[in-house]
Amino acid sequence: MPEGYSRRKFIATMGAVAASSCLPAVAGARLPAIFGAERLYPPMDLSYFDRPISPAAAEIRFGYSAITWGGNDRQAIEDIAAVGFPAVQLRSNVLDEFKGDTAGTVRALLLQNKIKMVAFSSGNLDVEKPEAEQYDEHVAHAKFVRDVGGLYLQVTSARPKNRAVTSDDYAKFGHMLTELGKRTADEGISLGFHNHMGSLGQGPDEVDKIFDAVDPRYAKLELDIAHYYQAGGDSAKAIHDYRDRLLFLHLKDVIEIPPGVRGGNTYKWVELGRGLVDVPGVMAALQKDNFRGWAVVELDSVPDPDRTPKECAEINKKYVEEKLGYTI
Repeated sequence: MPEGYSRRKFIATMGAVAASSCLPAVAGARLPAIFGAERLYPPMDLSYFDRPISPAAAEIRFGYSAITWGGNDRQAIEDIAAVGFPAVQLRSNVLDEFKGDTAGTVRALLLQNKIKMVAFSSGNLDVEKPEAEQYDEHVAHAKFVRDVGGLYLQVTSARPKNRAVTSDDYAKFGHMLTELGKRTADEGISLGFHNHMGSLGQGPDEVDKIFDAVDPRYAKLELDIAHYYQAGGDSAKAIHDYRDRLLFLHLKDVIEIPPGVRGGNTYKWVELGRGLVDVPGVMAALQKDNFRGWAVVELDSVPDPDRTPKECAEINKKYVEEKLGYTI
C-alpha cells in the first residue's frame, strides 16, 4: 500500500472499484482513474459464464470469553486453552492486570498457551459524551488488539440517562459507530457493535434503527444471541437479516428467574443448552447463510457456585461438540 494511503481510503477505493464493475462493458469506454492509472484491461464479453460461482460453505470457528473469570485473565487464558478452545475474547480490564508492555505480555502469554485473541471488549460509546475523547480511547484499544494479533474490537452502547431515547440518538450512535470504525480500520481492526440488555441497542427494533445509520463498510453487528432473545428477538432471523453485516457472534444462553426468587433480576445467563435460546436453530441459520467466521461462547459469571469457570467452559464445549456436532 502506498505510503500515506490509509486503510480507510483503501476500503473506500475498493468500494468504488466494486461499483464500477457493475457498469456495462462498452468497447472503448473509460472508467475513472484509480491510483492515477486507467483500467489495465479492455472490456470483454463475459456472457458465456452461464453458471454463477457457488458461495463457499459455512465455516464456524469457536472461541471463548474470559468474562467468566471475573478479571483474572491469566487464569482465563490458561483454562480456556486447556479446555481446548483455540481463541479467547478479552476485556479492557486486561490493560490494568498487565502493566507496562501490556501487548507484549499478553501476546507472549497467548503464544505460550497456543491460543489467539479473536476479540477485545472495549466498553461503551455514549451519545451524551464528547465524541473525540471516546474515539481516542477505543482507537488505543484497537492498537492493542493489532499489537496482540487480534481481529475485532467490540463496543456496546450506553443508554441515555434520565430521559427517553429519541430517533436522533439512534442516528447519532450509528454515526459514531461509522466514525470509530473508520479509525479502527486505519489500525487494521474491524469494529463490531454488541447488542446488549439495558443499552441503547437492546431490542431488535433498536438494533435496526442504529444500523440504518451505519456505513456497512466500517462497522458491523456482533450478535449476542441470548441478549437478542431476552430483548424479544429471533436470533436465527437476525442472522439472516444481517447476513451481509454480521462480524461475529456471542453464543450464550439464558433462563427466566421465577418472581419469588428474583432479587431484582428477571433473567440469568447459563451454559449452552440449559436455557431458552434455540442454539441449534441459530447454528442452522449460520449454515444456511454460509457464515464463515467466529462464534465466541460467553458466560458472564458462574451460574452454580459449586462449579468453577473452567468447569463451565467444559460444559459448553461438550454441548458444542456432542449436541451441535462441531469439533473445537
